[in-house]
Amino acid sequence: MSSAGQIENQNNERQEELSRGFDGMNDQQQEVSNGANGRRSNRGFAAMSPERQKQIASEGGRAAHKLGVAHEWNSDEARKAGKKGGQIVSQNREHMSEIGRRGGMSSGGRRNRQQNNNTESSE
Repeated sequence: MSSAGQIENQNNERQEELSRGFDGMNDQQQEVSNGANGRRSNRGFAAMSPERQKQIASEGGRAAHKLGVAHEWNSDEARKAGKKGGQIVSQNREHMSEIGRRGGMSSGGRRNRQQNNNTESSE
């Protein structure tokens, strides 16, 4: 099938999902879309299942790469983004101590197993 045919097919699927409205939603989605006061309703992307949202988003990403308009990270941008994220995460001391505790327990367990293997092999 040509790419134009695929796009038309995908658009038809989206139109069907939108025309179904509440019929295509499960109880939890209907509850969220009705809201606490009954005034809010999800439409379009918000009314779709998470799987369908992910599928559509990935199609957009592939199309952007194919057209050459997608952003591609260079090593400097990636380094800056990682540093920024690391600074934000490291501000949460409770989270960092939990990470350290888990790492210590993991390495301690590994160290104990190695010591046990060494003593058994020397006997």
